Amino acid sequence: MAEIIVGGKYRILRDRYYTETDEWVLIENNIGTVGITDYAQKKLRDIVGVELPEIGREVKAGDAVAVVESIKAAADIYSPLSGKIIDINRKLVDSPELINKDPYGDGWIFKIEISNKNEIEKLLSAEKYSELIKQKEGLV
Repeated sequence: MAEIIVGGKYRILRDRYYTETDEWVLIENNIGTVGITDYAQKKLRDIVGVELPEIGREVKAGDAVAVVESIKAAADIYSPLSGKIIDINRKLVDSPELINKDPYGDGWIFKIEISNKNEIEKLLSAEKYSELIKQKEGLV
């Protein structure tokens, strides 16, 4: 899988889109799988809990839909796109650390049926997200 490494430590996968609030979305057909980025999970450190969204909930792009709790802080997770929540990662209830271990795989948080594909154009490419991380980390 093609990836970008920022600052020698943050992985960004090229097959998905990103938000300025550090969520990623992998789009397959009309379904988006959403999680938080490697950068976000490393900033939060040890994740100890996750509040998952309700299946069937209609959300707009930018709505807070979940919460990830770490020993350091709690962080809202925002939906990158508008649509209906159709699945949640129940494994995170008992194993929230999956987000730390595999943020782009087993650590996904929810799936959304996309209602407005035009919103995809507003998301960041892997390259644009890597530039954002470089700015946040003072690497530019």
